[in-house]
Amino acid sequence: MMDHSMHNFSRRLSVAPMLDWTDRHYRYFVRLITRHTLLYTEMVTTAALLHGDRNRLLRFDPAEHPLALQLAGSSPAALAQCARIGAIWGYDEINLNVGCPSDRVQSGRFGACLMAEPQLVAECVAAMKNAVTLPVTVKTRIGIDDRDSYGELLDFVGAQVDAGCDALIVHARKAWLKGLSPKENRDVPPLRYDVVRQLKTDFPALSITINGGITTLAAAADFLTTLDGVMIGREAYHHPWLLADADRLIFGAISPPITRENVLEQFLPYAAKQLAQGVPLSAMSRHLLGLFQGQPGARAWRRQISDNAHRPNAGLAVLALHRQLTDSKE
Repeated sequence: MMDHSMHNFSRRLSVAPMLDWTDRHYRYFVRLITRHTLLYTEMVTTAALLHGDRNRLLRFDPAEHPLALQLAGSSPAALAQCARIGAIWGYDEINLNVGCPSDRVQSGRFGACLMAEPQLVAECVAAMKNAVTLPVTVKTRIGIDDRDSYGELLDFVGAQVDAGCDALIVHARKAWLKGLSPKENRDVPPLRYDVVRQLKTDFPALSITINGGITTLAAAADFLTTLDGVMIGREAYHHPWLLADADRLIFGAISPPITRENVLEQFLPYAAKQLAQGVPLSAMSRHLLGLFQGQPGARAWRRQISDNAHRPNAGLAVLALHRQLTDSKE
């Protein structure tokens, strides 16, 4: 495996790591819509990576660059080893998850509960920095439970900066580890964008990306006047076409206009290759459900995939039918 990572990528816009969603097929698909947006893997635990099927967990298509690997764990030694593995596989960044609030995560001592242990997180960051030449970044919340004073957040961030953290991604809500489900933790705690802006004032040299509730490129551009990056999560998954102008509007790149049809046509050869390797169509097509959102034929398109993609031996014809669907009335 060669190191094909790209060290000169921009963090101005990224798509959040989302479990069960931002897999390699979704990332390949989104890469056809935006060339420059930084993409993230789903969260991978150190235990899974050290003891599981690395090929399944880590493989990606070179087209997916720039691409960051998100790790979850709390052992500096294990994280360092996993960071090295990620570097060998050719990722562009290693990111540590200190934001995920699920129970499973807490019992494994990783994710948001680590905000209570800033020194341990700093040791993890330092160990990963020592292990690789790639950027090492941290994704965090603004606090947990009743430990949500700005002073505690300052201490947490300061410790990561001292450890050599290259960039911080801040989900602008706190996490309630007791009493809220992971899903509720994405919506219930109020968004506090002011806290993230204040962090940038207090750590002007640190690259800070804001995450949480951002649903348009216009909103992203607005944040970029004071912050270094914007990360979009669920909206980029359900309405992937919102990223179609990202290269031009956010990165200033001159790129030819694309259509949804272009993207679908470019995705077909990839899907054919994956089908030939035994990947079921449904594993890929589920990420395309939102492609025609808001367009004539969108409902028929979603139905076409939902009704047919999971059938045994479902092939490219399921996706190729889109033109007929748009010509027909909803």
